[in-house]
Amino acid sequence: MPVLLAAALWGTTGTAASFAPDAASPLSIGAATMGIGGLFLLLIGGRSALAVVRSGGSSLVVGGLSVAVYPLAFYSSMDLAGVAVGTVVTLGSAPLFAAVLERVADGIRLDLRWAGAASLAVLGLVLITGGDSGADSTSTVLGSLLGLLGGAAYVGYSWTATRLMRRGCRSRAVMGALFGTGALVLLPVLAFTGGPLLSSASGLVVAGYLAVVPMCLAYVLFGAGLRRTSTTVATTLSLLEPLVAALLGVLVVGERLGLGAWCGIGLIGLALVLVSLRR
Repeated sequence: MPVLLAAALWGTTGTAASFAPDAASPLSIGAATMGIGGLFLLLIGGRSALAVVRSGGSSLVVGGLSVAVYPLAFYSSMDLAGVAVGTVVTLGSAPLFAAVLERVADGIRLDLRWAGAASLAVLGLVLITGGDSGADSTSTVLGSLLGLLGGAAYVGYSWTATRLMRRGCRSRAVMGALFGTGALVLLPVLAFTGGPLLSSASGLVVAGYLAVVPMCLAYVLFGAGLRRTSTTVATTLSLLEPLVAALLGVLVVGERLGLGAWCGIGLIGLALVLVSLRR
């Protein structure tokens, strides 16, 4: 349940970002969201988070860099390909990346069900990038590629968080340490790109909402959920986000998805069902 609640909150990010000033870049929105939100999580984690920072080692570096890459790729993906497509590609690819990572790092075997799900997801991505999503084809392809990068980064910090928690670290401490480390990279990006976003009232409202609600609150919930489930299951459950984002993108933002894009989304949904099934 905590992961599902977090995913529902994440699903509002693209729609909220669409209300930012036109001059605000996706890099500044992503950096503000997880840079400022990362500082909030570090404060919530308190001394326990600082202890994880001191003892995290290479795992913390990998996780922190993944935290920094994720919002820059994700918000750029939505800017190029649209809220619906960018979110579906980013989060739709995450369970597949998670399964591969757990196979390589943890020795979890991949079966025929996973291979079938991966094939459906790839076909779905092809249909989305080739379908009429309201953006030109070049932007859609570039946005989808950035979405894949964002999906890989999302899995990177989720897997790192799971490993740190299995060492006995508290979830809030781990989230604070990871996102506080990522903030060290994101805040300089915000300083260079954040002028148009932070110089207007609407930009401040958007940045504040994104940093507090779908960032800080949602990742507290996500961290609590990671203590009770694997990376693959958590990333699969978080795919409620693309559904929420796609619906809000169509109903609120006014995006239009062609038949091919909807079929691609449906195939990714079917792939998610197959990934989430247990023997």
